[in-house]
Amino acid sequence: MAELHLYDVIRRPIITEKSNAMSEGAVPHYVFEVALNANKIQIRDAIEFVFPVKVAKVNTMIMPIKRGRRGRKTYNRSQSWKKAVVTLQDGYSIKLFDV
Repeated sequence: MAELHLYDVIRRPIITEKSNAMSEGAVPHYVFEVALNANKIQIRDAIEFVFPVKVAKVNTMIMPIKRGRRGRKTYNRSQSWKKAVVTLQDGYSIKLFDV
């Protein structure tokens, strides 16, 4: 597998009502879209490199392709992508989400 640069691992933050509620809880969780071939160790290293925080845990999930239909023909509306839920250690927060 090709080695990813730390800036290539994190694609974008996922900002939804659910992810905002998770970031405001007692233990902060932050949600990111990450590269499909990135593993948990690479995600942890990238988060700690880009943001001045310490990561406690990383949970990942691959979101499936969404399919569409026009008559009898089916097509892919979106590609599959990987989502990472990052749990930080106590006392840390990411200022990007504190808007």
